[in-house]
Amino acid sequence: MLREMAEHRGCKLVKSRRRTPGVGDYGRYGLKDAATGKEVLGFGPNGLTATAEEVEAYLRKGLIADWKSSLAAAPAAPPLPPARKARRTEPARARSRRAPASPPPPPPPKPRLEIRDAAPRDAEALSGLLGELGFPTEAKDIRKRLAALQKAGEPPLVADEAGPLGCLTWHVTPVLHRPTAVGRVTMLVVTKKARGRGVGRALLEAAEDRLRAAGCALVEVTSNIELGGAHEFYKSRGYRRTSYRFVKEL
Repeated sequence: MLREMAEHRGCKLVKSRRRTPGVGDYGRYGLKDAATGKEVLGFGPNGLTATAEEVEAYLRKGLIADWKSSLAAAPAAPPLPPARKARRTEPARARSRRAPASPPPPPPPKPRLEIRDAAPRDAEALSGLLGELGFPTEAKDIRKRLAALQKAGEPPLVADEAGPLGCLTWHVTPVLHRPTAVGRVTMLVVTKKARGRGVGRALLEAAEDRLRAAGCALVEVTSNIELGGAHEFYKSRGYRRTSYRFVKEL
């Protein structure tokens, strides 16, 4: 997301090459002018300094400024010519016999957003969503995994509005160190064309209801360190960062 935003602003996103958390400028970013290579944001004597949130805020401010300036520069629309009176060529009696024009038909109802359990028929759409998230998965594999999750009583949730727009997976984790099980949101993705419309919020609220009903008093969320926009979304829904997540491939 940051890379695409930077390209739209004529910039190039630079990412720290550090791979060890807490060392140097790990997890930091910078911006350069794409044409000249001039440093724009996030460069210091000891490496990169800007967080993903700071880069996103800088780019969004620039986009808003461009939008406002384009409005100010747009020429005013010319005034419309005065309407002419229609010539009366039809006799008054004939006009009185003419049937009134019928009103236009009402627009079709807007599809309603529905949060439901994922079904095998959603496999193709879910494959596209996982591809947007950066986890390309074939539809046949998704069908197998759906069956396993449904058997475990934790079916993924789908946001449907004339077709799947988003998906969320959740899990109940029994633990020893807390009095209740811990709920976990393990994945949340909304297609780019539907972001900013409350689809993610509806999915998250539905998952919280499921986890609450399962006896969970705490919900955890895993989110990639590079997804600054997702971090802000979770913060806006009352989540806070409390720990680091460590992974190891087996």
